[in-house]
Amino acid sequence: MKQAIRERDTLARQWKRLYAPIAEELSAAEDLLRRELSSDHLFVDGLVKHAFRLGGKRLRPALLLLSAKAIGNINQAHVVLAAVVEMIHTATLVHDDVLDEASLRRHVETVNARSDNEASVLVGDFLFTHAFYLASSLETTYACQTIGRATNIVCAGELRQIHSRGNFELSESEYLSIIEAKTAELCACCCRLGAHYAGADAKTADALDRFGRNLGIAFQIADDMLDLVGDEDSMGKSLGTDLEKQKLTLPVIRLLAERSAGERAEVIELLSSQSRADRNQVNLWLERSDALEYARQKAQDYAAQAKRDIEHLAPSPARDILATLCELVVSRQD
Repeated sequence: MKQAIRERDTLARQWKRLYAPIAEELSAAEDLLRRELSSDHLFVDGLVKHAFRLGGKRLRPALLLLSAKAIGNINQAHVVLAAVVEMIHTATLVHDDVLDEASLRRHVETVNARSDNEASVLVGDFLFTHAFYLASSLETTYACQTIGRATNIVCAGELRQIHSRGNFELSESEYLSIIEAKTAELCACCCRLGAHYAGADAKTADALDRFGRNLGIAFQIADDMLDLVGDEDSMGKSLGTDLEKQKLTLPVIRLLAERSAGERAEVIELLSSQSRADRNQVNLWLERSDALEYARQKAQDYAAQAKRDIEHLAPSPARDILATLCELVVSRQD
């Protein structure tokens, strides 16, 4: 465990160095988060503060700020929105942990493990509603409209994923559509907001939206792979929940698509089982097939497309960091 925590801290320092050009603005957004979410009620204050310990890389606020910096200058609206998108992302994590019945995230107890599901749902709601309250403080309604549409798509994506549990006919295209909604939409929203509030024209804002969308899809494919083959101690979170909940992700979809009828029936029987031993057998099937490599390549393809989406931007340190993020999200181990 100590080794895993040291590795986590090393990775955190790497991300911090990468964010150096936006360090001041990220710090300002963190300060704003602390001020906005403090409560006079100790129970509420404690749970909300605990929820923010579950976050890690601050990827979404960084995407927003880096998109702004790649276009021009970061202003106070960007700092406010960086705090807003981190509130929304944290709310989705808290709710996800309830859905997955997860007890650990980044070596920290989840809110539902620390308290219970009722409190967790309300903490997530608290964060969602406060995010919109804070976004409404800006001079125009553009941010609220853009974030409102994005969060609606995110929630619909989560509902679609729940509905698809145990659907062994789920296609790759439907899976990609679901993860685009539940994960990539918020990344795209962050990049679009960063560009818009930096004065970007519509064409450039659209390009950054596409960048965030493709990056988000690559991120989620990689995340789904880690749930299957990642190391729980290193990652510091509950793994294997996708198989346990019969949520089909790209490696499993590929495995089923490439098997003979008899082998496919055998894998489906293992997937339908509530036995951990049977789920481990699924991992053996994955390792003996090309499914993991196929998913890895698919993530790399989306990351490469994200890089191409920003090639037309003027050269800058911010653009270079956005390109580097494309590489990191598919090679990460946490």
